[in-house]
This record gives sequence, structure tokens and C-alpha cells, in this order.
Amino acid sequence: MSQELISKTISFVKDKLQNAEGGHDWFHIERVYKNALLIAKDQECDITVVKLGALLHDIADSKFHPDASGGDETIGPKTARTFLESQNVSEEIIAQVVNIIENISFKGGNVENNFTSMELDIVQDADRLDAIGAIGIARAFNYGGFKNRGLYDPQIAPNMNMTKEEYKKSQAPTINHFYEKLLLLKDKMNTVSGKKIAEERHRYMEGFLSQFYAEWDGEL
Repeated sequence: MSQELISKTISFVKDKLQNAEGGHDWFHIERVYKNALLIAKDQECDITVVKLGALLHDIADSKFHPDASGGDETIGPKTARTFLESQNVSEEIIAQVVNIIENISFKGGNVENNFTSMELDIVQDADRLDAIGAIGIARAFNYGGFKNRGLYDPQIAPNMNMTKEEYKKSQAPTINHFYEKLLLLKDKMNTVSGKKIAEERHRYMEGFLSQFYAEWDGEL
């Protein structure tokens, strides 16, 4: 793999995401890329697939391409494949990158992936790390504001048994998202490195929620 390919991929992603929502923009991709490289140091893996998978994993997030199911999941893989083919990348690598894009998402947590690989494990952990901790909190509320969702409603309980379709179409307050996804990620990490980093970020979110409820109830 040439550094030129990575440079061209970075330029392609920056251009595609220049007007993206703040939690799914180039800086999100850059953080996931850095997380993936950190985790990959401790794993036997194809670093080319890891780098390309991390850079292209959110090239066309289904959340921002609505359809009857709540989001078209085919656009991202198609966009990535077209770009990689234009760069004369081998079909073997393209297939692995596309599989990462197709299987990386949480999707409500009740969906079984049809594909597994160490490279997917690494990029998935890297992506999930960016969904928790201080940045995860910021991203959650940024997206909630983008979708005009409430911060919190004590009368609306988290739904822990959503189908994939219900999860994609949910309009629940942002605080519910902590219970429906963010607080679940620590126990869904694949790698030792990912689990270790997730533990600290998970504790930070728990502290935030304690403070949030205390302030909401006028106790602090």
C-alpha cells in the first residue's frame, strides 16, 4: 500500500464530509483513524484494510440518507467501492473494506453481524470509543440538537428492546441514547486495548449522568 493511496483517501473523505453534521464530520473520521492505529499496534492485522476501513467507515452514514426503513445502508458501501475501484485497489481489499462498512454500526444492538475479521474488530472498537467518554457525550447532544430532540424527559423511559428499524427511527430524548447505546458499548468492545480505554470513558459518562440528574432535580 502506498502512502499516496491513504493521502488520496483522506482528501476524498474530507471533500465528501465538508458539510457533515458535527458528530460525523472529518474530525470524527480522524479520531477513529487514530484510535484504530493505536489498537492495531497490539493486533495481527492487515493495516491497509484497517486504515481504509477507518477512513471510509462513515463516508455516507445511513442516518443522513433517509428512506422508508429509516436510512439507506447501501450508499456508504457503494461510495467506498466506487472510490477504491477508481484507485485500482485490489478486489480482495475492497471486499474487506466494504464488509467493515456494512457491519460496523450498532443498529440497536440486537442485530447479528454476518461478517467477522480482526480488521472489523479494530475499526469497530475505534468507532465505538468515539461514541463514549467526553467526546461521545458532546456528539450525542450535537446530534440530538441536529435532530431537534429534547435533552431529557422523565416520562419517556429508554427502550432497551428496539428492533433495528425502531432504533433507526427513534426520536427519543438524548439522555435515553446513553442507556439505549452508549452505556452498552463498554461490554461490546472486541479488543483488549479497546476494552481498557472504554472502561475509563464509561466511568466518565456515569459521572456525567449523576451530575446531570442532580442538577435536573435541583440538588446541586
